[in-house]
Amino acid sequence: MKKKIIVSILIIIIVFTTIALPVETQAQTIREFESEVERYTKELEDKKSKIAKNDAEVAEIKRKIASIENQITEAEKEITALEEEIDKSNKEIQEKTEESKKIIEYYQISNGDNAYLEYAFGASSITDMIYRMSIVEQLTEYNDKIMKELEALIEKNEQQKIELNKKKENLKNLKNELQSEKERIDADTANLKAGMPGLEEQIRSAKAQISSLKSMGCGQDESVSACVFRVQQSSGGNASLPSTNGFFRPISYGYMTQGYSGYGGHLGVDMSSNNKSIEVYPIANGMVTAKYYDNAGALVIKIRHNVGGSYIYSTYAHLRAWYVNINQYVTENTVIGLMGSTGNSTGPHLHLEITTCDWKSIGGGCTWAQYQRSTINPTRYVMLPSRWNNR
Repeated sequence: MKKKIIVSILIIIIVFTTIALPVETQAQTIREFESEVERYTKELEDKKSKIAKNDAEVAEIKRKIASIENQITEAEKEITALEEEIDKSNKEIQEKTEESKKIIEYYQISNGDNAYLEYAFGASSITDMIYRMSIVEQLTEYNDKIMKELEALIEKNEQQKIELNKKKENLKNLKNELQSEKERIDADTANLKAGMPGLEEQIRSAKAQISSLKSMGCGQDESVSACVFRVQQSSGGNASLPSTNGFFRPISYGYMTQGYSGYGGHLGVDMSSNNKSIEVYPIANGMVTAKYYDNAGALVIKIRHNVGGSYIYSTYAHLRAWYVNINQYVTENTVIGLMGSTGNSTGPHLHLEITTCDWKSIGGGCTWAQYQRSTINPTRYVMLPSRWNNR
């Protein structure tokens, strides 16, 4: 019986050790980290320059769009003018046709050339005949002139219709080009804001990490994680974190909506609840190290936990409200905020990340690039079934 108990205890210890101890991905010295921050800051500055160049290109695209919009406006004005001219020409054609009919009817010349001859040879004298022939000639020339004008107007009308159709086609092409340019701008903007902190913020944070480590008195060849743990534990007060012996779900009841895929993918897990503003708790006791709005506008809280003599960090994102302050000690029963849909979110949910270092927290000891690589599947610490109704 005793042997069974001992074996059971050993199994529990092994399982707990496997679950509780963080993966060490940050075993670098202060000197190495400082070199990393300098290199990373240079990379960020280069990215910043590239983004500035992209911004200039986007500005040029916007200028081109404005020009196209002006051309569209002018084309629409010309189309309106052409339509008015077509209407005017049609009215003029109708008026001249009616005028011609009235003249011919007035002189009763509606039966062909014989009517002209009858009119001319019906004269009572030579003088009257010459006069009548002169009138006939003038009427004939006038009628020919009217018909030529009518034919010219009809031709002009048809040409205007052709031009109108061409302008409409050009207008369509301009609109398509405009849409393509807008889509390109949207794509560029989306790529520049691809879910990462702003470059300026990353640079400030990276420099602040070095400054804080030096102010803590960390030695150049001392491990970053070891120094931060030593200093925090020896400083007393809320900064001295007792080791956590258990982990809890961050919401009382809910369900999983997206799993962890690691570096280059989804860095944490997403969960939601029927209560779309449910209270959010820490996964374990610890100290609040950061709270802020990220680059996309999400409310974020970060908490440092002592796990078996090493630190891990939990991150809670997309909150609609927060109820804690930086450097505040919290337990697993402290309400830190409410689940929400702030930032880059399609609906109310909680995004939970667990890492072995942090880019935002003072003393977190890593850059944003290192932070992404330090993520751990939260299910390593927190049991998250597809659904649950307790913590």
